[in-house]
Amino acid sequence: MKTEHGGEKASDLFVKALENEGVKYIFGVPGEENLDLLESLRGSSIKLVLTRHEQAAAFMAATYGRLTGKTGVCLSTLGPGATNLVTGAAYAKLGAMPLLMVTGQKPVKKSKQGLFQIVDVVDMMRPLTKFTHQIINVNTIPSKIREAFRLAEEERPGPAHLELPEDIAEEISDSDVMLFESSHSRRPDANDLSIQQALEMIQNARHPLVLIGAGANRKRVSEALLGFIEKTGIPFFNTQMGKGVVDERHPLFMGTAALSDGDYLHCAIDFADLIINVGHDVIEKPPFFMEPGGKKVIHINFNSANVDRVYFPQLEVVGDIANSVSRLTQLLEPVNTHDFEYFQRVKEEVEKQLCEGSEDNRFPIIPQRLVADVRKVMPDDGVIALDNGMYKIWFARNYKAHMNNTVLLDNALATMGAGLPSAIAAAMLHPELQVMAICGDGGFMMNSQEMETAVRLGLNLVVLIVNDSAYGMIRWKQEQGGFHDWGLSYGNPDFVKYAQAYGASGHRVQRAEDLSPTIRQAFAEGGVHLIDVPVDYSENRRVLTEELARRVCLV
Repeated sequence: MKTEHGGEKASDLFVKALENEGVKYIFGVPGEENLDLLESLRGSSIKLVLTRHEQAAAFMAATYGRLTGKTGVCLSTLGPGATNLVTGAAYAKLGAMPLLMVTGQKPVKKSKQGLFQIVDVVDMMRPLTKFTHQIINVNTIPSKIREAFRLAEEERPGPAHLELPEDIAEEISDSDVMLFESSHSRRPDANDLSIQQALEMIQNARHPLVLIGAGANRKRVSEALLGFIEKTGIPFFNTQMGKGVVDERHPLFMGTAALSDGDYLHCAIDFADLIINVGHDVIEKPPFFMEPGGKKVIHINFNSANVDRVYFPQLEVVGDIANSVSRLTQLLEPVNTHDFEYFQRVKEEVEKQLCEGSEDNRFPIIPQRLVADVRKVMPDDGVIALDNGMYKIWFARNYKAHMNNTVLLDNALATMGAGLPSAIAAAMLHPELQVMAICGDGGFMMNSQEMETAVRLGLNLVVLIVNDSAYGMIRWKQEQGGFHDWGLSYGNPDFVKYAQAYGASGHRVQRAEDLSPTIRQAFAEGGVHLIDVPVDYSENRRVLTEELARRVCLV
């Protein structure tokens, strides 16, 4: 609202600048220091999504950024509210998700309460953000917000942070302060020489493979990559965060690198003499390790490679990924000297492994049956949002994604507690889709209070709890390391009653055969449903430890 001399209250100006950037939602937990901003939001077009914990707000906002490419926004007060955003900041930084965190602060011009609740939030956020700034001049609000959004969305996307102190929020701007329109920048194209060198490396290879990583998980890249693969006939595999970029039912799909090394897919990776790496960088857990004198790697990405002891590509094609891949497709003809016969034999072995156990009726349910039943129920465009735990490996390995961004998982920070908030954001953005959160009992309980948020928002959401009453992945690692099974088990609430206490529907699966009908019923009824599924993780040892230890690559 304008004053007599034409200026605006800082909090109103802040909200107008957010509206100017196209912000539709702010996720968060406001505090005393945000009250002016809260009042300004009350009359705006932006919807405040009140969450039950700041960490969950950051996960939701980051997922909004991941799915839209636009900056998601979250809000907290000072001190403990701001520190609760730290994990979300790291999640967005490592996962390359555009995010703006807005935090409050005590008055900076005149202290009212000494150092009560004061921590240096701006410096705290510095190592985790692309931009962090305390606003001390109301007239700079539009430029600082424009800068925060620009940096959050530029490659490589990530988090930004602005601190709006309580006394600054109520000040009045000068009359000539203006908003800044978003600039429409075009990502640069790779230079001609790098494209030509990539062509030569592909033509000279005998056994090339395409690797698809997280940076390729965008619609234009999906279309370009499909064209490249079908024209050249080069088989492909993906990282966990690259799932679905190209439909994994494609006959040239080799599998997902769910483990760093040792799985059947790695026979093909080890055999390849050239990896065409599209969109992967070492921030996501590496799917293979380079060695001096070993296979060659072409790095195709928006940014140059982060060179590491296990990743040092011989060629970098840096620029817009979709354009780079499309140019290669136009210039490259199928190469008669390429030999994919070995890859086809490995694919047959991988497919046999993925089918094993999919109809097994043992109960508690085994992971292979769990994944197979979820895949049967979910439509092509259905979205699963995975928390972090042992089941994530099984879903990454066995669940074939049909479309990009239909498997939301985090293999960069790999934090527990993100699955439910991420699914909530997806269900908000896409009410027309079937959305399922898949959480271990441990990860679910880290942000389980957001069940109330999902119910309050009137979402259609299914929450699947993979229940082993333990921190299952660490227990598996403990066993792999030869340690005693100790210190990682706990008790759980009655999840059915827990869901009902929030106003959701609760279900407990008691036979393997009941899982898929229960999921179908939940989606058919609509609303928020929680399904408690006891799991038997003894297959971890047999399939992922003992069997792989005996694995002999085909020759």
